[in-house]
Amino acid sequence: MYCHNCGTRNPTGAKFCGACGNTLQPADAAETTISFIPEVPTYETEEVSFPVEEIEEGKAVLVVKKGPEAGTNFFLEKDVVTCGRDSTCDIFLDDVTVSRRHAEIRRDANGFTIVDSDSLNGTFVNRNRVDSAELKNGDEIQIGKFKLVIFTEGSPS
Repeated sequence: MYCHNCGTRNPTGAKFCGACGNTLQPADAAETTISFIPEVPTYETEEVSFPVEEIEEGKAVLVVKKGPEAGTNFFLEKDVVTCGRDSTCDIFLDDVTVSRRHAEIRRDANGFTIVDSDSLNGTFVNRNRVDSAELKNGDEIQIGKFKLVIFTEGSPS
């Protein structure tokens, strides 16, 4: 009897391969194949929106468009908001594609700016990799496998 996994010859009647430990099937055993299509959840929505009239002047909201937290809103109310996989970050994005301290979103008199914190996979704004970029209403930010859209109103004070 030969192992279907490693090809090693085993004694007749053996239930397991002596070389790799694989379960052996006798030659007369009927082979059964099970086919199934796994259901893979999709988290991306075509359009995300937020009522900008509800955003206070000088503040913004990040809405998760794609990723395990799709639909979640993060309100940007501080001058520096940290994003990353570290649980102490203001925006906690729990996935291995996100660095512990991935990026910061900074607010000043001119608006909001995202700054990459030397992350491994980079930070993208509107599909362009950036070290730093000014953010406008409707910009798409990608951090790891998360896609977020920023909604702003007014100018920061």
